[in-house]
Amino acid sequence: MRFIMEFSAFTFNPLLPLSGFAVGLLVGLTGVGGGSLMTPLLILLFGFKPATAVGTDLLYAALTKSGGSWVHHRHGNVDWALAGRLALGSVPAAGLTLLLLARLDVQGQGGTELISLGLGIALLLTSASLIFRRRLLNLARRRSANAGFLQRHVAGLTVAVGAIVGVLVTISSVGAGALGVTALTFLYPNLATRRLVGSDIAHAVPLTLVAGFGHWWLGTVDVVLLAALLVGSLPGIALGAHFAARVPERALRGLLASVLLLIGGKLIFV
Repeated sequence: MRFIMEFSAFTFNPLLPLSGFAVGLLVGLTGVGGGSLMTPLLILLFGFKPATAVGTDLLYAALTKSGGSWVHHRHGNVDWALAGRLALGSVPAAGLTLLLLARLDVQGQGGTELISLGLGIALLLTSASLIFRRRLLNLARRRSANAGFLQRHVAGLTVAVGAIVGVLVTISSVGAGALGVTALTFLYPNLATRRLVGSDIAHAVPLTLVAGFGHWWLGTVDVVLLAALLVGSLPGIALGAHFAARVPERALRGLLASVLLLIGGKLIFV
């Protein structure tokens, strides 16, 4: 019933497909997860409730990442054992987080405050991972020879990373991209970056499906909004991916990191 009310109350805004196109373009150009851009845009610019923005973006991510996962699989960029370990932690964590959101009343004050705080923290962490990406990658590779503890417990630690990502993604729709890959870089320093990214995207499909349909159950998914975002973003992602090699990725990532830092601070402290 709550889902139907959300559907009927939504007024179509022609700027939504345009915003979806802009976000998709940036995702295609930089590889930064769409949730870190789309969710705060829906909340701060269009005035959607945080729960509706997160729930709708999760199903949006599930659909777009399914295509990305298939492409990475066809190119041999998915380590399914690694993806399975992540899902072993993230999917149950998502289920438990959904139960917590249900008890808090996800659209009430408690749920709104939790989502805003979780989103702010996730954006700040994503910003830091973008700013220090090269340094963290170099640090992980330098320490790979002396990472005995990590290598002995890599399976359990991967499940733990998955659980943390599962909680963050379910609350904020952010965390399965830059944050997940950054953590995996330390656990698998000798695995090619393309395989880390491909495995992370493959793992994100079941995670976002479970979290997204869980939010549907909570009444926080708007299908008209979802359709509007997909109409704009899919061409944007394709166009961005086509021109990705021709733009200064480092400068774009720096700009995005600064924007995410400001938005994350606003959500937490304002």
